[in-house]
Amino acid sequence: MLGITFIPVLNDNYVYLINDPVTRKTAVVDPAVAPPVLHVLAKNQWRLDFIFNTHHHGDHVGGNLALQRQTGCTVIAAAADRHRIPGIDIGVSDGDTVQLGGHTIRIIATPGHTSGHIVYHFADDNLLFCGDTLFAMGCGRLFEGSAEQMWRSLQKLKALPADTQVYCAHEYTLANGRFALSLEPNNPALQRRMIKVHELRRQGRPSLPSTLADEMATNPFFREDSEALQASISMIGQEPLAVFTQTRRLKDNF
Repeated sequence: MLGITFIPVLNDNYVYLINDPVTRKTAVVDPAVAPPVLHVLAKNQWRLDFIFNTHHHGDHVGGNLALQRQTGCTVIAAAADRHRIPGIDIGVSDGDTVQLGGHTIRIIATPGHTSGHIVYHFADDNLLFCGDTLFAMGCGRLFEGSAEQMWRSLQKLKALPADTQVYCAHEYTLANGRFALSLEPNNPALQRRMIKVHELRRQGRPSLPSTLADEMATNPFFREDSEALQASISMIGQEPLAVFTQTRRLKDNF
């Protein structure tokens, strides 16, 4: 079973260290900065083998070169972003696979937040490292892609098994949940989830991982078919993409 270590950095980022205890292979996902990663590696006597980048933003790739210099690790990222992600050794595209020890990881292209965004799906382990495409009760802002691109990207993730554990890159859950409640205040699953999230954050604990089942029940960007959500934004019976687009617009101004 893979070990996953949360490394909170900057204001609200999570960097993830993934360790295969059988082969002792280790990867880091979206290292914003290097020193905290090096500290955890040294503490556990792990060698860093890979960096997995989801997209090119500085708070996801800022530690690449320092980690690469100090550990000799291999940087894996979207081939389309070779010109924007420092230190890429292996460029990957939608449908490619990479290995971490005995674990196979499928690359899924998810444009929307950025044009080259990818996510890492460990199908046999039911794990998804999704960067800024999907958040707990939210999704990424559309900095480079269109609403349609993001919606189609999220449809890919919705199609994964419901028990998939979702590891996103930011602790945005409370703010996202407040927006979700503004749209579906009578959603009991959402009410229960917010109570749990408030308690976790009060204890200083991460609100993650969630599951895709959690997101299907509470995330407005997964709930464009919900009549309650459609009614709250005056779009009953509208096409799912139109409902999603309006929901994203409302979130941008929330």
